[in-house]
Amino acid sequence: MLPDIRTSGDIFSIPKFDLDRSDVEDFLETLQGFHAEFRDCFAREEARNNLFYYTIGQFSQMERKSIEPMALNVEGAKVRAVQRFISEATWDAGKMMHIYRSMVNDDMGEESGVLILDESGFKKKGNDSAGVYKQYCGNIGKVDNCQVGVFAAYTSSKGYALLDKELFVPEAWFGDEYEERRNKCQFPKDLQFKTKPQIAARMVNEIIEQNQIPVKYVVADSIYGNSPEFVENVEKHVDKIYFLATPSDTKCWLRMPATVEKEYRYRGETRKKLTLKQGEKKPVSLMDLAKGINSYFWYRRKVSEGTKGPIEYEFTKRRVVLSKNELPTKEVWLTMKRSLGANPTYSFYISNAPLSADLSLFVWLSGVRWPIEQCFEEGKSELGMDQYEVRKYLGWNHHMLISMLSHFFLWHLKIKLGKKSTSYYCCPA
Repeated sequence: MLPDIRTSGDIFSIPKFDLDRSDVEDFLETLQGFHAEFRDCFAREEARNNLFYYTIGQFSQMERKSIEPMALNVEGAKVRAVQRFISEATWDAGKMMHIYRSMVNDDMGEESGVLILDESGFKKKGNDSAGVYKQYCGNIGKVDNCQVGVFAAYTSSKGYALLDKELFVPEAWFGDEYEERRNKCQFPKDLQFKTKPQIAARMVNEIIEQNQIPVKYVVADSIYGNSPEFVENVEKHVDKIYFLATPSDTKCWLRMPATVEKEYRYRGETRKKLTLKQGEKKPVSLMDLAKGINSYFWYRRKVSEGTKGPIEYEFTKRRVVLSKNELPTKEVWLTMKRSLGANPTYSFYISNAPLSADLSLFVWLSGVRWPIEQCFEEGKSELGMDQYEVRKYLGWNHHMLISMLSHFFLWHLKIKLGKKSTSYYCCPA
């Protein structure tokens, strides 16, 4: 369980999920009302029933929550029918997502809402599942045979929920040697390779432009913060503040360096290139910058209340000019965080926050990524989010969408009841 306070600060504190079975009456009736909102997303009553059966299986106390054991233990469900529903049936997924995000807004939407981007790995045996590959799997901390999904989550003072998902398909899967596997997994014909930052940028653009749920802040880890394409996409939304982790070897200046245009000859043509003016210093890495800052300028701040007491770090901020190919690009806020002790570890974040931004804002933003990690943890431990046994591309997307809905439904019950308890809710099969 989470400590009572994970993120505190001047903006808002994020609550933990703490719903108990004893708090909930008429669970199945309430779940049916929730599912009724999605009736028009399915052409047949059988599909609507299978959505209900699958969700009941996710809420059950079964140890294994893949299709077969769930269908065998849920009254009325049939294994083959549920398998077809997940892997092959046609859903109006776009309409479902539209309805779902409106529901999240009704329960959690706030003008100071935070959009969080991250990925999660799903370890798999064999090579036949869509997008499976030997790649870094964050939840086990190493390269392994797995699928990886890119996700967007939303958090406010009322709670947190996933808002989007997309399976990351490694570039190798689009080569000729994978054609047979693509066909078996029924990849969409127009599916093309996209990097994780490109997937995340699509999510940010869609969620903000649809304007179904208010977003003020966008936060993500260094995979995205180190991507110029992702950062530029977020910057298009001029009223949004991003706070993005960035690698320690990123280079910068503390002031804008002077540059000059120089002419040079290339294949008989006269061309121009921008270079640093003579005498200007080369950029320094963020790590070197941080280590050179006197302790006077570091401020100790509590970021959360742990089970053994407050968790504290030291922070400082600077206006810096980022470097690309040893030339200046843009001026941003740089927030530096270090652990306490003789041999501190450092973390770095860039932001387009206004010049007037206070350090307390950056301290708060440095601690708001945990809700998406908690979405993954709660989805996997309570709902079988990682226990699916589907191989097709459509099946992965259907399973993840239902998992998102199921997770949010539990949060809806908590918000609806308006009280706290001590443990997670599970419904008997």
